Amino acid sequence: MSAARPVRTGLIGLGMMGRHHARVLRQVEGVELVAVADACGDPHGVAGDRPFVDDVEGLLRLGIDAAVVAVPTAYHEAVGLQLAEAGVHVLIEKPVAHDAAAGARLVDAFETRGLVGAVGHIERYNPALQSLRARLEAGDAGDVYQIATRRQGPFPSRIADVGVVKDLATHDIDLTAWLARSPFRSVYGQAAHKSGRPHEDLVAFSGRLDDGTVTSHLVNWLSPFKERLTVVTGWRGSFVADTLTADLTFYENATVDTAWDAVSAFRGVAEGSMTRFALTKREPLVLEHEAFRDAVRGQGPVRVVTLRDGLDTLRVAEAAIESAATGLPVDPRASLIRV
Repeated sequence: MSAARPVRTGLIGLGMMGRHHARVLRQVEGVELVAVADACGDPHGVAGDRPFVDDVEGLLRLGIDAAVVAVPTAYHEAVGLQLAEAGVHVLIEKPVAHDAAAGARLVDAFETRGLVGAVGHIERYNPALQSLRARLEAGDAGDVYQIATRRQGPFPSRIADVGVVKDLATHDIDLTAWLARSPFRSVYGQAAHKSGRPHEDLVAFSGRLDDGTVTSHLVNWLSPFKERLTVVTGWRGSFVADTLTADLTFYENATVDTAWDAVSAFRGVAEGSMTRFALTKREPLVLEHEAFRDAVRGQGPVRVVTLRDGLDTLRVAEAAIESAATGLPVDPRASLIRV
């Protein structure tokens, strides 16, 4: 579409994330928030001076180029397929769908029509992780050995239809494969149900990527503090990214030479200097919407997290859940529906 006019965008789903999307859609240049929709009404007054409608059909009647889908995960497939049939580009909140089969149908619907389909894996737009990825690509860590993440905090009352793996761990799965530029080869996990809810609320799982990188992930809804940490360890040292504060720190490996032949063959590490980087910190959700706008307009390189990316992440999440249930390592690519 022409860059001369704004991307006419509708929003469906006015929960916590929907309210954030509405705020950002009003401020991103080149985007027009046409209307908002939610079958449960608009108790928080998100619509403001924009029209409020009940469903997707109401948005379509107002004429939209794109839509943000922030409904509960169980409805992602139905809403997404309806928008694809109408020729509307979409940004769907993560996870892409309630299961991999539904995610595959969404991928097929948008790819066969040549439409932009994006998933809201917002961590890719965090300044700390964007800087970290650029530094890894430049070789600042040397060979990467391990990526470890911790994502912990209290239970969010907004979540009712998926467990902590699909809601939270999908962030870590996506950012890990994205940072390493390598997909998961296997996962092995343990999960627990401690709060009486139908889905798991705690998971710890390890993985191995195709490039040999070892990963570990600690995720829960049971901690009385909030933590969002990514640690990448390589030959030259370790990067620590705190995505709550968008801070990035590098701990250098100060390798110590030795004249003792018996230990000189051992390649160890020693504490070196520490550098905390000064980063430009823009809101990740704004960056995500700018990337989606540019993709819809066909401007520049594609910077969105595609539906296919989201499907790959969902498959790893389901593999972690399966591993926790069986006690066995699982290959996310085995015995799964492909498109």
